[in-house]
Amino acid sequence: MTVSEFIEVSPWLESPVQKCPSLAGAVRADVVIIGGGFTGLSAALSLREAGVDVALVEKDFCGMGASGRNAGHLTPTIGKDFPTMVKTLGKERAVEFARFADRAVRYTEAMIQKLGVDCEYLPTGNIVTGLHPRHRKPLAEGAELAAKLGVELAFLDEAEVRRRNLPGHVRFGMIEKAGGHLHPGKYVMALRQAAIGAGVRIFEDSAVTRIEDSGSPVVVHTAKGSVSADKLVVATNGYTPATLGRMRSKVFPVRVTLFRTQVLTDEQWRRIGWDGREALYTAHEVMENYRPQGDGRISGGSKNVQYGYGSTLTTGYLPEVFAQWHEVFVQRFPEIPDVKIESFWGGWLGLTLDFLPIHQANARGTVFYGIGYNGHGIAQGTYAGPMLADQVLGRPNPEVELFRRRMFPLPPEPLRWMVVKGLLSSLYRIDRKVDADIAQGNI
Repeated sequence: MTVSEFIEVSPWLESPVQKCPSLAGAVRADVVIIGGGFTGLSAALSLREAGVDVALVEKDFCGMGASGRNAGHLTPTIGKDFPTMVKTLGKERAVEFARFADRAVRYTEAMIQKLGVDCEYLPTGNIVTGLHPRHRKPLAEGAELAAKLGVELAFLDEAEVRRRNLPGHVRFGMIEKAGGHLHPGKYVMALRQAAIGAGVRIFEDSAVTRIEDSGSPVVVHTAKGSVSADKLVVATNGYTPATLGRMRSKVFPVRVTLFRTQVLTDEQWRRIGWDGREALYTAHEVMENYRPQGDGRISGGSKNVQYGYGSTLTTGYLPEVFAQWHEVFVQRFPEIPDVKIESFWGGWLGLTLDFLPIHQANARGTVFYGIGYNGHGIAQGTYAGPMLADQVLGRPNPEVELFRRRMFPLPPEPLRWMVVKGLLSSLYRIDRKVDADIAQGNI
């Protein structure tokens, strides 16, 4: 097997040349935000536009978490999938969530334009690709239902797939028309710079050690300092249970592995096709994602996820997973057997039982959460910024109201570990049968 590099964070970003200072001493602010990713930075910018004094604490440097590690798909996916939402929530509410997800994409596109950043954004849409006959019915029926309800999804039959000259493993698919793909590192660093320019006091290398929120003010402690504020925003997504010891019954982290290939030659790209450079993710139960990069590589990932007992943050160096990906990549892209995977990295998603994000406050209205994006955090994490700002400022926001729901708690350990492992095992069994059929030509 080809030996590939393992990158501890991701190839999308490096530590800033000039980090923001660590928190030292006692600081006072109107609002303190924990987490310097898409959500925390977007919320900070929205609050600053309203004249609010904001302090943001980040345990590493802004963007080092999921915001700087993800696959780069700007997608309107929400919930497990649209047909499942219709079955569980009803048509009217499913459409509301789908339209919310579209608005989140549009807001993020507007933010990219506002920042004036070249983050290699291509508004190609995202295609859910069918590789096996069992994928056809849910994709076709889901697209048909979406079209009837005015949701921006459309089925791509074999003729349309050929017309688009998509990679050979794609048989048919469903396109999410909103969104596309981008360089997440460039985007999150542009948000960081905009927040600094707007006067947000950012403290990096400032891991939170304790939170006092039983009264007013709320006090956030780090090893060398503290921030006192009237309101607290928690924007730590999948890290929340492990690093803050909070929301353990509502969100849990899973680790995904991502990769990028070496740079392809023009001839190798010609062999693949992929003329429109659309972002792709497969219709597997545990999906695979692929997209072209601006520098001529292919990046992808997911498929094999890890959950750590007690919602711990599991290791990312997984040679057995890397080996599996070398095999899968050759199967999906047989046109380019000479292209090798160059490097691997990964990060943690924040999952919820109903696959919907969490936007809620404590009973006193002093602590606000924007977490649990289920792998779709570029758009939904960015859009959480103004949603959180409105909650903090006491302004009505229909998007926040949309997510008010009864949430069933996750079971405690060891039952939680058993449930998650059992669920993943059942999904993997389905996918292994699909992949075996594809490999044997039984399709």
